[in-house]
Amino acid sequence: MKNKNLSTNHYQKALQSGRPPNIRKLFPHSKALIVSGKFIDRAVLKKRKAICMAANGRNHFVIRGALRAAQKANSVIIIEIAKSEGGADAYCAVNYWNIARQVDALCNEMNITVPVAIHADHYTIKKKEDIEPARTEIPTLFEAGMTSIAIDASHLAEDENLLANLELTPLIPDWAALETEVGEIKGKEGLSTEEEALFQIQGLNAHGIFPDWIALNNGTTHGIEKSDKGIQVGLTSRIHKAVEKYQVSGAQHGTSGNSSERLRNIAQKTRTTKANVATALQMISWGIEVNDYGNASQDEEGNFIKVKGQGVTEEMWEKMKAYADEKGLKGGNYKKLNRPFENKLLGQPREIRERMIQGVEVFVYNMLVNVFNAQDTAPIALDMILEAGSFDPGPKVGKMEDPQEWTPEKIREKAKAFPRRKS
Repeated sequence: MKNKNLSTNHYQKALQSGRPPNIRKLFPHSKALIVSGKFIDRAVLKKRKAICMAANGRNHFVIRGALRAAQKANSVIIIEIAKSEGGADAYCAVNYWNIARQVDALCNEMNITVPVAIHADHYTIKKKEDIEPARTEIPTLFEAGMTSIAIDASHLAEDENLLANLELTPLIPDWAALETEVGEIKGKEGLSTEEEALFQIQGLNAHGIFPDWIALNNGTTHGIEKSDKGIQVGLTSRIHKAVEKYQVSGAQHGTSGNSSERLRNIAQKTRTTKANVATALQMISWGIEVNDYGNASQDEEGNFIKVKGQGVTEEMWEKMKAYADEKGLKGGNYKKLNRPFENKLLGQPREIRERMIQGVEVFVYNMLVNVFNAQDTAPIALDMILEAGSFDPGPKVGKMEDPQEWTPEKIREKAKAFPRRKS
């Protein structure tokens, strides 16, 4: 499955210089090109009007299928898991501490040669008391092989969000990619604004912190979206324009509920370089019908429509439904089937496992090539690694803001201009 566009000599050089220290330590003999998310962002930026998929690896089959699709598309890819899915209180068997090991093993097994980043998505800080335990936990994620992280304190008021980022970012290696977030996704406080984004990015910049991505509440949601209102492309473009001089890219969360056409517009008209795809991949791996909006199809009674001959066996699906009924799981909460059924799904016959993987591969390939315009970004990233001669390309910008204007006291004073969020 080796990509013919990446020469063996260049690939070997990239392996030697491009893999971060934690990856080299964990996998000293690996041939997997696991890299900082910084290279992923920049490769997609260089291609222009393109987005890298951040495939949410809720189960082993999704990870396999997404990696195979990226190889076929000659595209960079991000494999990620969020705190709710893979943290200490996870509902998935794939977690923060084993996802890198799965990705590395699969890349070596399947001869995946495209650059891959491993992202700790939505490391959430929902209250100030969450900061202290995060000081211990965040370093363990990088010890386990993460190469990128999203610090999500968007549940907090603007000043507390910024201050939480300032406290936790020193725990993240300088070479790792960083995502910050303003406006809680699907939150009740309204859509993100240019002023909120500027406040966050300027405050971080003043302290020498240069995020690679900013995530917004731009009209999308997580999970299963019943309407097709979706992402507000114009709002997203305006916010990206407002923070343009800081060269921060957009991270698009919750693609469910958005048509392929709207996602193409996000790629064409905004500075988005990362788009998370989660629920759709999980459902496809199980064999559930998914429409162009990434939503799982449901019948009149609200039951998911299982496609015969796709995904899990019909007998296994009946067991999954029975378990969901017993536990009172409906709609988006079917996600909680991941952990109790992972080993059962891995124990299915090879041909069943293969069709689960292939379903994901076909979907991801189509998204990468026909929606996100990400094909052939792998050699761009490889060239950037070789040019840098390092696992760290450095920041895209330098410090532009005066730290004396962004002390904790002045941050709190500036934040009084925003409507107060409920922290």
